Amino acid sequence: MQIFRKNWLSLFLFLPFIVGCVPLTALSVGAGASTGAIVSEDRRTSGMFIEDESIELKSARRINQQLGDNVHINVTSFNRIVLLTGTALNEAMKKEAEVLVMSVDNVRSIVNEVKIAEKQSLASRSNDTLVTSKVKTRFIGVRGFQINHVKIVTENKIVYLMGMVKREEAESAAEIASSTVGVEKVVRVFEYLD
Repeated sequence: MQIFRKNWLSLFLFLPFIVGCVPLTALSVGAGASTGAIVSEDRRTSGMFIEDESIELKSARRINQQLGDNVHINVTSFNRIVLLTGTALNEAMKKEAEVLVMSVDNVRSIVNEVKIAEKQSLASRSNDTLVTSKVKTRFIGVRGFQINHVKIVTENKIVYLMGMVKREEAESAAEIASSTVGVEKVVRVFEYLD
Protein backbone atom coordinates (compact mmCIF):
# COMPACT_ATOMS: atom_id res chain seq x y z
CA MET A 1 0.00 0.00 0.00
CA GLN A 2 2.92 2.33 0.79
CA ILE A 3 4.41 1.85 -2.73
CA PHE A 4 1.00 2.54 -4.30
CA ARG A 5 0.73 5.90 -2.45
CA LYS A 6 4.29 6.82 -3.38
CA ASN A 7 3.61 6.20 -7.09
CA TRP A 8 0.45 8.29 -7.01
CA LEU A 9 2.27 11.08 -5.20
CA SER A 10 5.04 11.05 -7.84
CA LEU A 11 2.47 11.16 -10.63
CA PHE A 12 0.59 14.00 -8.93
CA LEU A 13 3.77 16.07 -8.50
CA PHE A 14 4.97 15.62 -12.09
CA LEU A 15 1.58 15.86 -13.83
CA PRO A 16 1.76 19.65 -14.36
CA PHE A 17 5.10 19.25 -16.14
CA ILE A 18 3.86 16.42 -18.33
CA VAL A 19 0.66 18.23 -19.29
CA GLY A 20 2.64 21.40 -20.02
CA CYS A 21 4.71 19.52 -22.60
CA VAL A 22 1.75 18.17 -24.54
CA PRO A 23 1.09 21.24 -26.74
CA LEU A 24 4.72 21.40 -27.86
CA THR A 25 4.84 17.70 -28.59
CA ALA A 26 1.49 17.67 -30.37
CA LEU A 27 2.41 20.62 -32.59
CA SER A 28 5.93 19.63 -33.59
CA VAL A 29 7.12 17.16 -36.16
CA GLY A 30 9.49 14.38 -35.16
CA ALA A 31 13.24 14.90 -35.52
CA GLY A 32 15.43 12.98 -37.88
CA ALA A 33 16.05 13.68 -41.50
CA SER A 34 13.12 15.97 -42.05
CA THR A 35 12.02 19.45 -41.02
CA GLY A 36 8.56 20.29 -39.74
CA ALA A 37 6.83 23.42 -38.62
CA ILE A 38 4.65 24.71 -35.85
CA VAL A 39 1.03 24.58 -36.97
CA SER A 40 0.35 28.27 -36.37
CA GLU A 41 3.12 29.27 -38.83
CA ASP A 42 2.55 26.53 -41.40
CA ARG A 43 0.85 27.31 -44.72
CA ARG A 44 -1.23 24.19 -44.28
CA THR A 45 -4.34 24.32 -42.15
CA SER A 46 -4.05 22.73 -38.72
CA GLY A 47 -6.36 19.97 -39.96
CA MET A 48 -4.09 19.30 -42.94
CA PHE A 49 -1.03 19.30 -40.70
CA ILE A 50 -2.61 16.64 -38.50
CA GLU A 51 -3.78 14.70 -41.58
CA ASP A 52 -0.20 14.62 -42.89
CA GLU A 53 1.03 13.29 -39.56
CA SER A 54 -1.66 10.60 -39.65
CA ILE A 55 -0.75 9.62 -43.22
CA GLU A 56 2.89 9.25 -42.24
CA LEU A 57 2.12 7.07 -39.22
CA LYS A 58 -0.42 4.84 -40.97
CA SER A 59 1.79 4.42 -44.05
CA ALA A 60 4.90 3.58 -42.05
CA ARG A 61 2.93 1.05 -40.00
CA ARG A 62 1.55 -0.67 -43.13
CA ILE A 63 4.96 -0.82 -44.78
CA ASN A 64 6.54 -2.21 -41.63
CA GLN A 65 3.82 -4.84 -41.20
CA GLN A 66 3.96 -6.03 -44.82
CA LEU A 67 7.62 -5.62 -45.74
CA GLY A 68 9.38 -5.61 -42.37
CA ASP A 69 13.17 -5.74 -42.43
CA ASN A 70 13.34 -6.17 -46.21
CA VAL A 71 13.10 -2.41 -46.68
CA HIS A 72 14.14 0.85 -45.10
CA ILE A 73 11.50 3.29 -46.31
CA ASN A 74 10.80 6.75 -44.93
CA VAL A 75 7.37 8.29 -45.43
CA THR A 76 6.99 12.07 -45.54
CA SER A 77 3.63 13.72 -46.22
CA PHE A 78 3.04 17.38 -47.00
CA ASN A 79 -0.44 18.57 -47.98
CA ARG A 80 -1.35 14.90 -48.62
CA ILE A 81 1.45 14.45 -51.16
CA VAL A 82 3.61 11.56 -49.97
CA LEU A 83 7.34 11.25 -50.58
CA LEU A 84 8.82 7.77 -50.21
CA THR A 85 12.59 7.58 -49.76
CA GLY A 86 14.97 4.87 -48.66
CA THR A 87 15.80 1.43 -50.00
CA ALA A 88 14.08 -1.80 -50.98
CA LEU A 89 15.66 -5.09 -52.00
CA ASN A 90 13.80 -5.24 -55.31
CA GLU A 91 11.36 -3.45 -57.61
CA ALA A 92 8.39 -5.53 -56.40
CA MET A 93 8.89 -4.35 -52.81
CA LYS A 94 9.25 -0.75 -53.97
CA LYS A 95 5.94 -0.99 -55.85
CA GLU A 96 4.23 -2.77 -52.95
CA ALA A 97 5.22 0.06 -50.61
CA GLU A 98 3.62 2.53 -53.00
CA VAL A 99 0.41 0.47 -53.19
CA LEU A 100 0.28 0.23 -49.39
CA VAL A 101 0.62 4.00 -49.01
CA MET A 102 -1.93 4.74 -51.73
CA SER A 103 -4.45 2.66 -49.75
CA VAL A 104 -4.18 5.10 -46.81
CA ASP A 105 -7.13 7.49 -46.64
CA ASN A 106 -6.69 10.99 -48.09
CA VAL A 107 -3.37 10.42 -49.91
CA ARG A 108 -3.48 12.62 -53.04
CA SER A 109 -0.35 11.42 -54.79
CA ILE A 110 2.95 9.65 -54.21
CA VAL A 111 6.47 10.52 -55.29
CA ASN A 112 8.32 7.21 -55.03
CA GLU A 113 12.07 7.85 -54.73
CA VAL A 114 12.89 4.49 -53.12
CA LYS A 115 16.16 3.05 -54.50
CA ILE A 116 16.76 -0.64 -55.17
CA ALA A 117 19.70 -1.35 -52.88
CA GLU A 118 20.79 -2.84 -49.59
CA LYS A 119 19.91 -0.86 -46.48
CA GLN A 120 22.06 2.15 -45.73
CA SER A 121 24.49 1.87 -42.86
CA LEU A 122 23.89 3.72 -39.61
CA ALA A 123 26.86 5.97 -40.45
CA SER A 124 25.26 6.90 -43.78
CA ARG A 125 21.93 7.70 -42.13
CA SER A 126 23.72 9.78 -39.50
CA ASN A 127 25.45 11.70 -42.29
CA ASP A 128 22.04 12.35 -43.89
CA THR A 129 20.82 13.81 -40.60
CA LEU A 130 23.90 16.02 -40.47
CA VAL A 131 23.29 17.21 -44.06
CA THR A 132 19.68 18.06 -43.19
CA SER A 133 20.88 20.06 -40.18
CA LYS A 134 23.36 21.97 -42.34
CA VAL A 135 20.64 22.86 -44.86
CA LYS A 136 18.27 23.94 -42.05
CA THR A 137 20.96 26.11 -40.51
CA ARG A 138 21.61 27.83 -43.83
CA PHE A 139 17.86 28.35 -44.36
CA ILE A 140 17.57 30.21 -41.04
CA GLY A 141 19.72 33.11 -42.22
CA VAL A 142 17.81 33.64 -45.49
CA ARG A 143 15.28 36.44 -45.86
CA GLY A 144 13.62 35.04 -48.99
CA PHE A 145 11.32 32.65 -47.16
CA GLN A 146 10.52 31.15 -43.78
CA ILE A 147 12.21 27.88 -42.90
CA ASN A 148 8.90 26.33 -41.85
CA HIS A 149 7.55 26.67 -45.41
CA VAL A 150 10.01 24.06 -46.67
CA LYS A 151 10.29 20.50 -45.39
CA ILE A 152 13.71 18.90 -45.89
CA VAL A 153 14.30 15.18 -46.27
CA THR A 154 17.79 13.79 -46.91
CA GLU A 155 18.43 10.27 -48.15
CA ASN A 156 21.86 9.07 -49.27
CA LYS A 157 23.12 12.67 -49.77
CA ILE A 158 20.10 13.57 -51.92
CA VAL A 159 18.05 16.42 -50.47
CA TYR A 160 14.32 16.45 -51.17
CA LEU A 161 12.48 19.74 -50.66
CA MET A 162 8.73 19.75 -50.03
CA GLY A 163 6.24 22.47 -49.26
CA MET A 164 3.71 24.96 -50.52
CA VAL A 165 5.92 27.75 -51.86
CA LYS A 166 6.15 30.58 -54.34
CA ARG A 167 8.49 29.95 -57.26
CA GLU A 168 11.00 32.50 -55.98
CA GLU A 169 11.08 30.71 -52.60
CA ALA A 170 11.60 27.38 -54.37
CA GLU A 171 14.55 28.78 -56.32
CA SER A 172 16.12 30.20 -53.20
CA ALA A 173 15.63 26.98 -51.22
CA ALA A 174 17.04 24.81 -54.02
CA GLU A 175 20.07 27.10 -54.44
CA ILE A 176 20.85 27.00 -50.72
CA ALA A 177 20.41 23.22 -50.49
CA SER A 178 22.46 22.47 -53.61
CA SER A 179 25.37 24.63 -52.41
CA THR A 180 25.48 23.00 -48.96
CA VAL A 181 28.51 20.82 -48.23
CA GLY A 182 27.62 17.12 -48.45
CA VAL A 183 24.66 17.51 -50.81
CA GLU A 184 25.02 15.58 -54.07
CA LYS A 185 21.62 16.34 -55.58
CA VAL A 186 18.44 18.32 -54.85
CA VAL A 187 14.97 17.08 -55.82
CA ARG A 188 12.02 19.47 -55.67
CA VAL A 189 8.68 18.07 -54.55
CA PHE A 190 6.99 21.45 -54.22
CA GLU A 191 3.45 22.67 -54.73
CA TYR A 192 3.58 26.17 -56.20
CA LEU A 193 1.38 28.98 -54.93
CA ASP A 194 1.96 31.18 -57.99
